[in-house]
Amino acid sequence: MTSSEQLAAVRDDYDDKAEAYTAFIGEAFVGQPLNHVMVGAFADLVRQAGGGQAGGGQSGAGQVADVGCGPGHVTAYLRERGVDAFGVDLSPRFVATAREANPGVRFDVGDMNDLGALGIGTGSLAGVLANYSVIHTPPDALPATLAELARVLAPGGHLLVSFQALDAANDAVPDDADATAEPFDHKVSPAWRYSPDHVARLLGLSGVTEVARLVIAPGEDPVRGFPQAHLLGRRAA
Repeated sequence: MTSSEQLAAVRDDYDDKAEAYTAFIGEAFVGQPLNHVMVGAFADLVRQAGGGQAGGGQSGAGQVADVGCGPGHVTAYLRERGVDAFGVDLSPRFVATAREANPGVRFDVGDMNDLGALGIGTGSLAGVLANYSVIHTPPDALPATLAELARVLAPGGHLLVSFQALDAANDAVPDDADATAEPFDHKVSPAWRYSPDHVARLLGLSGVTEVARLVIAPGEDPVRGFPQAHLLGRRAA
């Protein structure tokens, strides 16, 4: 499958299930404190660096992109915490839902692998959040995806990437490609879980240094028993 076919498949899969997904995801996000505690820390750091709400609507140095925003629940969470956030998602149905639920907030249909197509320039954003949106990126495309998220960060800007993770034992063999990613049975679209150290190394190659991580124990995931990783990085000032 080509990259364009992969993107089209993910878009169509989420369009088909947008209503059912929207019905539970916002409550699930807020109702699981460990899965959003790093989002709060990310918001605080962005505000401290000057990324508070300005009421603009166009991308700028104080803004934050929530890429793979779905129905906009995390975008709204960030804005409630004083962050000038806007959303980007492949699914037109998700974007329509997000706009309806958040009047006046910017939501764009777009590909997180090509944020330039939305007019988001190099070094233009105070922060980028990818909340479980890189999981649909195949392993061979992950370096380019993370590089694009890093590209749009301003100096000192913050990036938070969350994803289903591999067990810590996989990080002991970083040169083994089979140890850095593993497909899993996502209910909506094909997905991969990744080694946190592998993702951190790729971010480092793109100029984003890890400043903190939270890895939630696999026993806290009642569905699949996967660890959940939240990596917070900062672009060099």
